[in-house]
Amino acid sequence: MFAQEEQPLYEVYDFAPDFAYEAIEKRYNSLDLEIDIQFNNSVDAFVNYFTVRDRGYTREMLRRKAVYFPIFEKYLKAYDLPEELKYLPIIESGLNPKAVSGPRAVGLWQFMAPTGKEQGLKIDWYIDERMDPEKATEAACKYISWLYGIFDDWKLTLAAYNSGIGNVKRAIRRAGYKNDFWEVYRYLPRETRSYVPQFAAMVYAMEFADEHNIFIDEELYPVDVEEITVNQFVYLKSFAEAGGFDLDELRQLNPAIKKDAVPEHMKGFKLRIPKQQANQFSSNSVQILAQAAEGRREFEKMATGMPGSTFGKEKSTYRVRSGDVLGGIALKYGVKVSDIRAWNGLRGSMIRVGQKLTIYTGPDFIADRTIVQTRPKDQPIPSSKVHVVQPGDTLWDISRMYKGLSIQKLKSLNNLKSNSLKPGMKLRIG
Repeated sequence: MFAQEEQPLYEVYDFAPDFAYEAIEKRYNSLDLEIDIQFNNSVDAFVNYFTVRDRGYTREMLRRKAVYFPIFEKYLKAYDLPEELKYLPIIESGLNPKAVSGPRAVGLWQFMAPTGKEQGLKIDWYIDERMDPEKATEAACKYISWLYGIFDDWKLTLAAYNSGIGNVKRAIRRAGYKNDFWEVYRYLPRETRSYVPQFAAMVYAMEFADEHNIFIDEELYPVDVEEITVNQFVYLKSFAEAGGFDLDELRQLNPAIKKDAVPEHMKGFKLRIPKQQANQFSSNSVQILAQAAEGRREFEKMATGMPGSTFGKEKSTYRVRSGDVLGGIALKYGVKVSDIRAWNGLRGSMIRVGQKLTIYTGPDFIADRTIVQTRPKDQPIPSSKVHVVQPGDTLWDISRMYKGLSIQKLKSLNNLKSNSLKPGMKLRIG
C-alpha cells in the first residue's frame, strides 16, 4: 500500500457558508473605507464570485499579500492615498509582477507602455520597470493622484484608471454632466461597469475571508534584500554562477530584468540580491562583476534566439500590400512569423492593406539556427553591377544576395552614411 498524501486542511473542509444579502451588507458597511462604494446587487454578485465560485483565487491572494502589501502600503501612505487601494493590484494582475494582458498592459498595476513612460518608468528591450514592484507602485500612486485631481471622486478615479480619462469624461457628458459613478454607469465601457463593484467585492473578500471559511496553510513572505549598484553589463546567469546565487531567485527579486541581462547603458542600476549573501558578494564583488561582464558573448548568442529578439538587428518598416500574408512577409525577410507578431503586438495572423509592420533583420549569432532563404544567395554580380532597391529591402538583404558583397562594401561603393534605403534607389554592387 502506498502512503496517502496528506491534503491541506482547506481542501478537506472547504465549504462556503451561505450568508444572506443583509449579513454581507452589514459586514461591508462596517469597514472604515475612504472609497465609499455603495453596497448593491452588483457588489454582492462579485462577493459571491470571490467567496464561493472562485474562492481558490481569493485564497491565493491571501497567500501572496505579505510579499506585496507592505510595498503598496508604504507608497500609498507617502502619497496620502486611501489604504484600500492596496487591493487594486489583485483585480489588475492577481499580484503577479510579470502579468501581461491581451492589450499588452504589464505588471502589478497593469500599465500600458505610454502611460508607464509618462510616469517615468524605463521600458526597453532589456528592462521593463512596469514589472518592478517598488517603481511601478510609486508610478501608480502618482498616476492615481493625478486622476483624482481631475475627477475629485474615487469611484470615477477608479473607472478612469481602468478605461482612461476620455471614456469617463464621455460617460459624464452623455449622462448630462452627472458626477456620480452610478449615474454615469450605463454610459461606461462594459468592463469598467464591473470594475468598481469588483474592487469593492475584493476588499470585502480579503477583509472577511475567515467569515467565509477561506484560510491558507502557508503564507508567502518577502525575501530580505540588499541592493547593489551596477554600472556595467551584467549577465544574470554568469553573475549567479560567480557569486553562488540561485538564478531563479535573482530573477524573482529583479522581475524588471526581461532578458536576464542589465545593459551597460543602465548606469546606476539597483540589482537586488538576498541580504544573507550580501557579505559574500561584498568580499568578492570585483571577481563576480568581472565574470558577469564576461558573459556578454554567451548572452549575445542566446539573445538572438529569443522569440521577437531585436538584439543586433536593423529596424525596417514594411507596408502591407494587397495579397500579403504574414507567412509571405516572413519568407521575404528570412524571419519567423512569431517574431513579426512579437515585434508588432499581433495576436493572430490578421493584417490589413496599408498597415505598417516593424521588421528586424541582421546577422545571426547562433551557428546552428536555420534561417529561411527566400532569395538566391551568393548569386553572381550582374553585368550592370547595379541593384534597384525594392520595397522592404535592407542593406543586409542585398548583401546576402550577391557573392562577395558585405554591408560595409555596399556602403563604401555608394558613399552611404546610414542604413536607410528608399524603393527605386540604384545601388552599385560591384
